[in-house]
Amino acid sequence: MPNSLRPLGRVVLAGACFSIAISAATGNGDDIQQSVRVFSRVLDAVESNFAERVDADKAIYDGAIPGMLRTLDPHSSFFDSKELQRFRESQRGSYFGVGMIVGYTNGHVTVMHPFLGSPAKKAGIRPGDQIFRVNDRNTERATVEEVVEKLKGPRGTPVQVQVKRQGVENLVTFDLHREQVERPSVPTATWIKSGIGYIHIESFNENTSREFEAELKRLGEDKMEGLIIDLRDNPGGILQESVAVADRFLERGQAIVSQRGRISTERAYSARRGNAGRKYPIVVMVNRNSASAAEILSGALQDHDRAWVVGDNTFGKGLVQAPYPLSADNQLLLTIARYYLPSGRLIQRDYSKGSFFEYYYKQNTATRNARDQKVTDSGRAVFGGGGISPDEKQVPAKLNRFQLTLLGRRAFLFFTNQYFGGQTEPKMGEDWEVDDATLASFKKYLKDREIAYDEKDLAENLDWLKRELRLEMLTTAYGREKADAIKASIDPEVLKAVDALPKARALLDKARRMVAERQR
Repeated sequence: MPNSLRPLGRVVLAGACFSIAISAATGNGDDIQQSVRVFSRVLDAVESNFAERVDADKAIYDGAIPGMLRTLDPHSSFFDSKELQRFRESQRGSYFGVGMIVGYTNGHVTVMHPFLGSPAKKAGIRPGDQIFRVNDRNTERATVEEVVEKLKGPRGTPVQVQVKRQGVENLVTFDLHREQVERPSVPTATWIKSGIGYIHIESFNENTSREFEAELKRLGEDKMEGLIIDLRDNPGGILQESVAVADRFLERGQAIVSQRGRISTERAYSARRGNAGRKYPIVVMVNRNSASAAEILSGALQDHDRAWVVGDNTFGKGLVQAPYPLSADNQLLLTIARYYLPSGRLIQRDYSKGSFFEYYYKQNTATRNARDQKVTDSGRAVFGGGGISPDEKQVPAKLNRFQLTLLGRRAFLFFTNQYFGGQTEPKMGEDWEVDDATLASFKKYLKDREIAYDEKDLAENLDWLKRELRLEMLTTAYGREKADAIKASIDPEVLKAVDALPKARALLDKARRMVAERQR
């Protein structure tokens, strides 16, 4: 690499960063210059002779650079100005806007839910509201990205949003002012039952360890007899934050993760503070979408037998990226190293066969590298090559045709939007359950929207239907945060994790005995 191109002082791990010093790579400068000259001649020939006018920037930034990176690995990537801004916002956990998640459904950009305390929530915007205008822009045919860009802006600036609400004839208008919107990476922390805590880590941004610590303090860790850490669908984030969370559950000095590369200095992370003598059992929940920093946390706790891991095989990402600034608005994320868990295993999944699409979206990630077998502190065999294999396989039941239809049509979202349509402020008790009258209204909604079903469908799925409908209505009435806490207490997979706590306790006790015996 040219000496003028140096990485920033942060290294990225699927969005995760940690400090590292890197020297410029050495190589054959004559070969590189020759390749650059060939590329320049190709670009000149294209610009001069292609059948249509060529946008050189588009050819380079959308074509040449991504094409080159695809020959390397699935995680090296190039960020343009908008992508770089979104990446930085995800690391900070905040941005300036009105504070809501939107998605494209039923032909329109639709509010999924506003954030607690956000301008959108305070103004009364609800899940299921379809965004038809932002300021003077008609957004009926706009993409999600276009609407999001319109909603964001400098703090304190005004923005008008007009939405179509089910059951309301005219568009509903909201005059908002943009504010700093915080996106917690630890959105849910609650008691599942007496003495059993539950904490959901959604991602690892700059605030995760502080949020995690604050939630443990709020719950009252001294009362904790067991803890469920939910890492399902957690794509990763900042490595130091994952290390900090692992640190508070391990013994001081225990290894957490290390990384090694061709030109990068080897670096190892270990617990500095330690668990302060806390020995309650932990169950970690993972699935196929748990990746990167989430795999480091679950893998470190597994390797030290500190937690019982339940769920499905994780994604399997063990590569480290460093950010290289190309200009003020562009950045290269280049894979420079691999990371290794405390046992020494490399969990990176093989990407040499098949397309990158298959790599990212393959459902079955349960592969292992038989040549990379290591052992945990208690001597249990663990393998590299295919993410984190759970100690106990637990996968959710597959959805049936009727359930997929209702979810695909967003029936719960839009019914709830219509149900509360004309009400100024939706009201219901937190312990509210779906009654016969609400169920009859829902059945009428399905008929009006021509969503096919029969009485057998309703009978066989009644408990599931009532649960999903209740959670959606509580989301509108109280916010997503409150609904998620209630959801955790009735989630079948979470309840199975609670049942696995005795296994976590037995594992922890066994590991402590074996470590003590070795030290004699």
